Amino acid sequence: MSVISFQEIYIGGFSIKLAVSGKGGVGKTTLSGTLARLFARDGYKVLAIDADPDMNLASSLGVKQNPRPISDYKDMIQERAGMPMGMFKLNPKVDDVVESCGCDAPDGVRFAVMGTLDSGGTGCMCPASSFLKALLRHVISREREVVILDMEAGIEHLGRGTARGVDAMIVVVEPGLRSVETVERIKRLGENIGITNLMAVINKTDEPGLIQEKLEEMGIPILGTIPYDPRLVQADLHGQAPIDLGGPGVEAMKRIKDRLVELLEKKA
Repeated sequence: MSVISFQEIYIGGFSIKLAVSGKGGVGKTTLSGTLARLFARDGYKVLAIDADPDMNLASSLGVKQNPRPISDYKDMIQERAGMPMGMFKLNPKVDDVVESCGCDAPDGVRFAVMGTLDSGGTGCMCPASSFLKALLRHVISREREVVILDMEAGIEHLGRGTARGVDAMIVVVEPGLRSVETVERIKRLGENIGITNLMAVINKTDEPGLIQEKLEEMGIPILGTIPYDPRLVQADLHGQAPIDLGGPGVEAMKRIKDRLVELLEKKA
């Protein structure tokens, strides 16, 4: 995840659009929600977008109920993106969508849910697909604003190009060959759509040695390691925000956030 291509940089802070990706079950949603609230506590304006059709980011943020998914606003989507004879606009108006369709989360985070991007895994080209992809591409970052996209598990979103336009991608890795293989595919496909700044977080281990070696061989910077923490498991099982429970896992994510800020501010 080597050269950051920022859209906007500001003195005394930065503006960044981050995507969080990885194999299913590695903890990407836990990291997404916790980073969102940590950045908000640091005074950043934070927008968290659940771009995973499973829609699990709410509990990680501490939101009891998802706002209505943007994909459900069919009349608005048709009005903005649809055209006669089955045609559709590639760049529909999306600048006001988050404010009108999202909700507020703890610590002042703004939260929106994308909903389903494609129907039946077909990668359909339709007004809804065009609208949601445009929203992900054109979410505006302003001064001291962080946009965090919790992406669909695996690599399908990269094949569809829905992560295009992010400034950096964090891939979450757990011990295991399949998780490392997913990272390799994410790196390759991400480069194909212009995502050149890839970083990794190693999760669920106190001994990251072998995984760290594999990532270093691929040239992927490592932001940090999150140890196995029963409190994170408890939070997931009970639909709680990890940051509200604390513990070594959350402390590790605080250090990861600090390391991320350090790297980004060096580029500013």
